[in-house]
Amino acid sequence: SGKEKVLDFLYGLCKYYEGQHMVASSAAGDTLSSIKDKVYSLAAETALPVDDYKAWLTSFSADTILKGIDKLSDFLFGQLGLEFGSNAVITNGRIFVVDDGDSFLNEDLGLLESMEYELRTKYIHEIIEEVEWAGVDPDYLTSKFYSDITMLVSSSMSIRERPSERAHFEILNAEYSAIKLNSMNSSVHIDAVIDPLSPAGQKLSPLLRILSQQIQPSMRIVLNPISSLADLPLKNYYRFVLPSMDDFSSTDFSVHGPKAFFSNMPLSKTLTMNIDVPEPWLVEPVVAIHDLDNILLENLGDVRTLQAVYELEALLLTGHCMEKDREPPRGLQFILGTKQRPHLVDTLVMSNLGYWQMKVSPGVWYLQLAPGRSADLYELPSKLIAIDSLRGKLLHIEVQKKKGKEHEDLLNADDDNHVQEKTDNKGWNTNLLKWASSFISGDASLKKKAEKNTDLKDARQGETINIFSVASGHLYERFLKIMILSVLKKTERPVKFWFIKNYLSPQFKDVIPHMALEYGFEYELITYKWPTWLHKQKEKQRIIWAYKILFLDVIFPLSLRKVIFVDADQIVRTDMGELYDMDLKGRPLAYTPFCDNNKEMDGYRFWKQGFWKDHLRGRPYHISALYVVDLAKFRQTAAGDNLRVVYETLSKDPNSLSNLDQDLPNYAQHTVPIFSLPQEWLWCESWCGNATKAQAKTIDLCNNPMTKEPKLQGAKRIVPEWVDFDAEARHFTARILGENVEEIAEAIPPSSESDAPKPDHDDSSQDAKDEL
Repeated sequence: SGKEKVLDFLYGLCKYYEGQHMVASSAAGDTLSSIKDKVYSLAAETALPVDDYKAWLTSFSADTILKGIDKLSDFLFGQLGLEFGSNAVITNGRIFVVDDGDSFLNEDLGLLESMEYELRTKYIHEIIEEVEWAGVDPDYLTSKFYSDITMLVSSSMSIRERPSERAHFEILNAEYSAIKLNSMNSSVHIDAVIDPLSPAGQKLSPLLRILSQQIQPSMRIVLNPISSLADLPLKNYYRFVLPSMDDFSSTDFSVHGPKAFFSNMPLSKTLTMNIDVPEPWLVEPVVAIHDLDNILLENLGDVRTLQAVYELEALLLTGHCMEKDREPPRGLQFILGTKQRPHLVDTLVMSNLGYWQMKVSPGVWYLQLAPGRSADLYELPSKLIAIDSLRGKLLHIEVQKKKGKEHEDLLNADDDNHVQEKTDNKGWNTNLLKWASSFISGDASLKKKAEKNTDLKDARQGETINIFSVASGHLYERFLKIMILSVLKKTERPVKFWFIKNYLSPQFKDVIPHMALEYGFEYELITYKWPTWLHKQKEKQRIIWAYKILFLDVIFPLSLRKVIFVDADQIVRTDMGELYDMDLKGRPLAYTPFCDNNKEMDGYRFWKQGFWKDHLRGRPYHISALYVVDLAKFRQTAAGDNLRVVYETLSKDPNSLSNLDQDLPNYAQHTVPIFSLPQEWLWCESWCGNATKAQAKTIDLCNNPMTKEPKLQGAKRIVPEWVDFDAEARHFTARILGENVEEIAEAIPPSSESDAPKPDHDDSSQDAKDEL
């Protein structure tokens, strides 16, 4: 065929050029003459029109042809990025570089042409042939015309697919928008194109500064901002820090650590301190006198300086687990430990990409299937894992079912006994806490005393009530201590509190061990790093909301079978054991519906109209200040996976999930069913009114969108016992920290009442805060 003739011709010409002209040993005229002769010879051998080639080549002078070759060479280098002397094949705008040593035969060229046509060009060519070319002379509509149009369209489309590993800045005209730093002696040149008002530009700028200081390159920075903005995209102050030799002492073995400084900051703006770290790092503040969520510099007095120390607490071991058919074995459970203690931490595999995650420290660990149904159904040899760098570790694991178990469902067990609950389960949790605490600074003597002092705990009888909560900022940590006291005063059963560690202040983490010892309760600090593949929230308040609902199946030890979430600003007036023991009728979640009593709030009940009314179809809209999670049922039904899928779908729309942790379970209750608790389990003045207050089993200090009354003021007015609880908690905190009560109160600025991030959903409007 004609195509085969052309391919044979090109192949012969390329081989001739490679063999005869890679070494420039002849004069230019002789070179051109020999090339012409070879073209005529190859055309004759492949049955191509020799006379046409002769007529075309002899119409140009030798000088014109050589200039054309030079121009083509400049185009290949300047526009296509091909190095001089390199070999490449260009088809329909796509460039395939042939590396030295690689064979590229006639058959390869034929295969490339065939695949390009079948995969990309064929469909474009068919569409172009159907186009009515109005206004084009029919004599021009030749096969060459269609071929050229097809090539141009294919080339344009391939530009969109071209990888970005290589860029050519020579073509940029940046006379008025470039910053040039010339270094005559440098062998390194850096070109950078930056949008100065983008988050990426904010991070790249200090990195370029560090490179400039360390290697003194020549540099050109082209500023490329968006031409028009409705709002400034950056609302934070940012510093990029790298370790330097100054961080290491020259006289001893101490390490000072890298530091970031913020100067000339606004005094009257409420700021929040956040830290941006590599994905495998779990970092937390370990020294901070002031509330890092509500920094108001004008309240610091004459000092006007605030400092905080952060510490790398742990690294992440993450992975993806698949069966041989590439389906994730959702619910499969792993344990991680040492040879002596094989079960230190555990987790389960999500259906979302087969993802799993564990917290580790540097060292050698053993990963294996958890005893129970996971080990009964699947095979996986114990894996030895070395954490030998600060990059953490990402594993890809393939498992297969045991022979004869191929058709059994992992999540079909009624008892959901994936991790055997033994009599030493309590000790296992203690071991986990001790292991995790080795990563952070702490009072070892206090831990020893806590292990020995069991008098108060032994006085409490019955099954342990597990309470889960989250707080951020000193104000809500103050509320959290009051909630703890209100729970303990109303029950004779053992209580264990679970707190999300990510947002607790160093002060609270210093006080809570003493409080547990004093009042006879257990506690555990838990955390889960936001997966990279899951759409991430940017506002700290919304991240906290997400932690209340998105990771319930993986944030707790697999041995925990039920937990109650209680808002930090809630006051409990009954024995929570009653709620803990309640039959949820097979539902994984139990929430209290919003009250309808207070008719003054009808205008704010958005779930009674529009989208929510249509979506709920008669189901109630529940409040998320108090809820029960049957973790066994939650994991067995893959409720966590379902909620994450719904979240991923909705969260990319900024108008969706305005009250994230509340909207998400209410929206998904058609697939993740909710058991509606009796109304008295959660009373809130704003929505319920005073008529039902006497029957309230818990009182939530929810915001009132009409009055916007400050939280502390409302607490003292609504809940008489709140004042006594607050005084008791403040006196205890002052005694532990060695401060007086007035200093504790002054540590919470008045402005933080309205600005502190807190999972509360009665008023979706929030005051924006700047971030460090």
